[in-house]
Order: sequence, then C-alpha cells, then structure tokens
Amino acid sequence: MQHLLFAVVLSEVAVILALSFKTPIRKLLIMSLDRAKRGRGPVVVQTVSATVCVVLVASVYSMMEIQKRWIEEGAMNPTDEVIMSKHLLESTLMGGFLFLGLMIDRLHHYMRELRMRRKTMEVVKKEGSVLEGEKARASDEVKSLKQEITSLRERQKQLESEIEAKTKEIRTEETSGIALQKQSEGFLIEFNRLSEENQDLRYQLHTVDSRISRSSIKKNT
Repeated sequence: MQHLLFAVVLSEVAVILALSFKTPIRKLLIMSLDRAKRGRGPVVVQTVSATVCVVLVASVYSMMEIQKRWIEEGAMNPTDEVIMSKHLLESTLMGGFLFLGLMIDRLHHYMRELRMRRKTMEVVKKEGSVLEGEKARASDEVKSLKQEITSLRERQKQLESEIEAKTKEIRTEETSGIALQKQSEGFLIEFNRLSEENQDLRYQLHTVDSRISRSSIKKNT
C-alpha cells in the first residue's frame, strides 16, 4: 500500500508540475481531466477520496490508541514503534494524496476558467474591432450626410433668393397691371365720353342737314 501511495503522490506532483508550465503535455492533461470529469468520473473520484479519508481516519485513530497505550505503560515496545511509523507514513502519504488531488482539481478549474475568459476576451476584441469598423463607416455616413445637408441648405437659400426675386417681379407686374387697369379704365371712360360726343355731333349734323334740306325745298317752291 505504501508503494502505491508513493507512486500516486509522485504522479500527482508530476501532474502539478506539468500543469504549472506551458508545454504540449499540459494541453493533453487538461483534455484528459476534462474527459475524466464527465460521466462517472466525478463519482469514482469522490468514492476513492471518501475511501482514503476513511482509511486516514482509521490510521489516525490507531496512532492515537498506540500513543494512549504508550502513555499508560510509560514505554513503547518495538512492535508499537513499527506500527506507529507505518501508520504515520501512510497517514502522511494519504494526506498528501488528498491535498495534491485538491490542488490538481483547483488548478484544472482555474485553467479552464482562464481559457474561457481568454476566449471571451477574443470574442470581445473581435466584436470591438467590428464595432470600430461600423463606427468608422457610420462616421463616414455622417460626414456624407452633413455634406448633403450643407448642399441642401445652400440649395434652399438659392431657391429662397429665387423666390424672393420672382415675388418682386410678380409684385412689379401686379403694380404695372394695376396701373394698366386704371389707364384702361380711363381710356374706357374717355371712349365713352367721346362716343357720347360723337352721337351728339351726329345728332346735330342730322338736325342741320334736315334744316338745310327744308330750306332748299322752300326755295325751290
């Protein structure tokens, strides 16, 4: 049993050293530990750990009994010394086995978390680069829109100036139209007056003609 515990403890030390340095073996160990924690692996590990804990408690209890017997008797016989040394060595190896196993589990957990966070950081960096590209494109679009807005404002000002000019022309034409309308009204009034005078003159001419014709008739008779 001692040789088995020695081999297991040395294997655990080798695993911890391999996990502590960046080597190709570390990747293989991490993959192996990932597979070991799937399925029935955790149950097996818990069962072995519980068994080792029970044996460790039994060894500690045996050492306590031997120490108690040594205190009562006042001396320790060679057999008890050998048994005490054996239990002490086994307890040390079992405690080291459990402690190193816990260290391997924590190292594997932290390395997996670190790997996941690195992947997350890579994804965040990629998203950040994509957002920066979109931001640059958006800034270009904003610049083009600002230029378009500036050109539209200039066009608006030009149209407003043209509208003002057209409005002035229309007002001028309206003013001249009103003046022409008044002038035409005056011409119409003058035409009506002249028409009336023409009618009066015709009536007077007709009257004169009729008098002349009457006088000529009287002379002839």
